Amino acid sequence: MKVKMNVQTAYHGELLRAGKEYEIDEETAKRWIASRLAEEAEEKEE
Repeated sequence: MKVKMNVQTAYHGELLRAGKEYEIDEETAKRWIASRLAEEAEEKEE
C-alpha cells in the first residue's frame, strides 16, 4: 500500500521522510493512517 508520511520515522532500518510517498505493507499502513503518522497516497493514473 502506498502512503504519504506526515512525520519522519525509521522503518526496517530505512529513514522515511515526512511529505514523501513510500510503499509499505497494508497492515502497517492502516495502523499508521489510524495514528495519523501517514495518509493514504492517491494513485496517479497515467
